[in-house]
Amino acid sequence: MFSELPLLSLLIWTPIVGGGLVLLTGGDKNSLEAKVIALLISIVTFGLSLPLWSNFDATTAVMQFPEWHKWIEISSFKVNYHLGVDGISMPLIVLTTFTTVLVVLAGWEVIKTKTAQYLAAFLIMEGLMIGVFSALDAMLFYVFWEAMLIPMFIVIGIWGGPRRVYATIKFFLYTFFGSVFMLVALIYMFFQADSFAILDLHVLKLDLTEQILIFIAFLLAFAVKVPMWPVHTWLPDAHVEAPTGGSVILAAIMLKLGAYGFLRFSLPITPDASSVLDGMMIALSLIAVIYIGFVALVQQDMKKLIAYSSISHMGFVTLGFFLAFTIYDNTGSWSGAALGIEGAMVQMISHGFVSGAMFLSVGVLYDRLHSREISDYGGVVNTMPVFAAFAILFAMANAGLPGTSGFVGEFMVILSAFHANFWYAFLAATTLIIGAAYTLWMVKRVYFGEVANDNVAKLKDLNSREFIILGLLAIAVLALGVYPAPLLEVMGPTVDNLLQHIGQSKL
Repeated sequence: MFSELPLLSLLIWTPIVGGGLVLLTGGDKNSLEAKVIALLISIVTFGLSLPLWSNFDATTAVMQFPEWHKWIEISSFKVNYHLGVDGISMPLIVLTTFTTVLVVLAGWEVIKTKTAQYLAAFLIMEGLMIGVFSALDAMLFYVFWEAMLIPMFIVIGIWGGPRRVYATIKFFLYTFFGSVFMLVALIYMFFQADSFAILDLHVLKLDLTEQILIFIAFLLAFAVKVPMWPVHTWLPDAHVEAPTGGSVILAAIMLKLGAYGFLRFSLPITPDASSVLDGMMIALSLIAVIYIGFVALVQQDMKKLIAYSSISHMGFVTLGFFLAFTIYDNTGSWSGAALGIEGAMVQMISHGFVSGAMFLSVGVLYDRLHSREISDYGGVVNTMPVFAAFAILFAMANAGLPGTSGFVGEFMVILSAFHANFWYAFLAATTLIIGAAYTLWMVKRVYFGEVANDNVAKLKDLNSREFIILGLLAIAVLALGVYPAPLLEVMGPTVDNLLQHIGQSKL
């Protein structure tokens, strides 16, 4: 039944059209109606994403739920509306729809002005991000990739903090600048392949010089989005100034778009360049893991600490991707490489849950005291014991505690690193110490000890809405940590096919 429906189009356009309906409610005059419609649309979209998982054939790497329609034809220039998902993109779509429901709930009582516009921006952004994950035409991918910047730009610029204008301009310039080079690379490859179909570009024969130039063009776009060191500086500013919902979507979903780009474009299209430049990519990833971890350790703003933590954890994702080539050179086998890529993908999903939960936890405190400074808190566990239990669980997951989702992906990448180089594994494993240091240091100062001041003494524990949001995320963090097999089963054939393709495509 579901295979006959245009599920991917429904997932893309339901929240976009729903965002338009929310706008038509008239804003603050009918804020309750706007909230109800936005929540219903987000729940419906999440419901539509579930058949993607339940009807997904985990035994094959072919693109599933395909849709193809002519879109733009000007002489030989052809762009098609071509959609499909595999084991890489499908879990990210489900993560997007799940997170959007939580973001709508999180803004229910917090956003007091332009409520309809706020909720509509997130619904439209949801549809555009799903478009990125499901596009199989490179130009369609680029359109969705650029369009999703606009609602996030608006969210930070209107509902952000005192330095929101600076943060939005920096965010937009960084991300747009990198994307221009990606566009040039896509147009060049179109003239070589006479097609924008991503799967056609995968089999395009390019010499090493062409591959290196195209790889660098993609790197400039994807590294900014991840973000990798040293093009990471926009992220802490954007997180600090963004409202809670903006920070959640930015950390949980938008950072994954850059990592997804490496898997969909860089590795399969430029395998030789990826192999030649893998040392550079591993070095940049390890710098993010270690150096940015130390930067997080000295932060006094909780949001900024979590933002730097996100950069460090996303370093594991790019590390897992590019270890593959060193492992193959060392062992002549892709088995350890598959472990690294699958671990990186698990890390992407886990980070979506954990980072989103941590930003929502900061939002709970900020809604009560209007401060993100660690020094303004202390002894929160005494006045908000239920909230503190959730917050400490998410902090432990952020530190990579076994039994939580934060452990699984990092452990798989570290195991994979041993196949490549002992020192890679050793340096990557330092995150278990550094991550625990900055996370536990924050937990100690914010949650434990005596009640620090009268403001903390007056704090009220979670209401039912906040409990539901954090409870759902806690279930997700524990479920993935205890039983990651369903996710790994979905990803496995696609990863194996990717590595087989890379092996066959190398010059």
